[in-house]
Amino acid sequence: MSGHKPKVDPHAISQDIQPIMADLDRWIDHVESANQVSGLAIAVIQADQVVHERMIGYADTGRSEKIEADTVFRLASLSKAFATTLSGLLVEDGQLSWDTKVTSVLPTFALADPGNSNKLTVADILSHRVGLPHNTYDNLLEQNEPYPLLVERLNEVPIACPVGECYAYQNIAFSLIGDITYALTGSFFYHEVGKRIFHPLGMETASYGRDALEQSAHWARPHRRRGKQWKAFMPNEVYYRMPPAAGVNASLRDMEQWLIAQMGGRPDVLSADLLHTLQTPLVETPRDLRSTPWRRGRLLDAQYALGWRVYEYAGERLVFHAGAVQGYRAMIGFLPKRKVGMVMLWNCESAAPAGLMPMLFDRYLGLPSVDWAGVGPTRVASRKGGDVK
Repeated sequence: MSGHKPKVDPHAISQDIQPIMADLDRWIDHVESANQVSGLAIAVIQADQVVHERMIGYADTGRSEKIEADTVFRLASLSKAFATTLSGLLVEDGQLSWDTKVTSVLPTFALADPGNSNKLTVADILSHRVGLPHNTYDNLLEQNEPYPLLVERLNEVPIACPVGECYAYQNIAFSLIGDITYALTGSFFYHEVGKRIFHPLGMETASYGRDALEQSAHWARPHRRRGKQWKAFMPNEVYYRMPPAAGVNASLRDMEQWLIAQMGGRPDVLSADLLHTLQTPLVETPRDLRSTPWRRGRLLDAQYALGWRVYEYAGERLVFHAGAVQGYRAMIGFLPKRKVGMVMLWNCESAAPAGLMPMLFDRYLGLPSVDWAGVGPTRVASRKGGDVK
């Protein structure tokens, strides 16, 4: 079995999760043997400890460069939680309020309806309650229209619902938080994230932008399938133009520290009050209930908070987000009550790894086994007391 496995202190692994790691490795073995990914990095966290790490495949198949724990990937929309966390730190400093009106900081900003323009708050943009149609102008961004011009043109888009009253996922409108951060601090958004989040958490290889990705000591090229092979290609610049929405690069080791912090393990950097605010649901997201097989099979409720999706997973609260850009996929999720979480990064557009997270949570919670990832027969959890109502 290939793939790096670190030495994990067995005393850091509680008895309720230790046997599940063998199952997880078996599932990952199948993903590897079936050549379902070009490269994949996975970590499992319990409380403030890394209890499992696994890397398979290649950062660059053409050069036979293997994925390592410090290999840097694009995070795509996992970037949004960094933007909301920075905003929360600015709120704690008194530089910003969740109720700050966007037009009070960016006077030229406008939506199609002046009344909605004047109502729009920081919390609204960070929870996708802007009132615009889903993914407004992403298609034009992908045709190389510049972000500043698209922001100006938001006033041409008919409002889908009143500001603050419905959910519709955004990238361009969400990225207004970068302009707001600069206006309030005089510092570029990505500098503030580096200073306030990356550095304090020890996220040593985390960065923003395509240049920074390609200057990393070891980074994962995006791949696409060609016949039975995975072929590397160069990263697309498009979504890097909106750093708050999709600009972060990070390694598995970086994301382990991020997950620990989001589960409350770094109160010196992220306070419990801040985490509670970020992870408190604000708006229903009913489409999530039917978007994938595991969501249809497990979710009882789906909402969006501030940069995080909050699900009721078979009766258990799950804080989650996924990200996707050309040639990269990422997922992060944790059960706050149990302080157990998982992060996955891969450098191709395969759907298979996405099923591993719900399979892990199913096993941990003692739910009936379902092969969400297409990895063959799964074993029903035998841990007593794991039933979820």
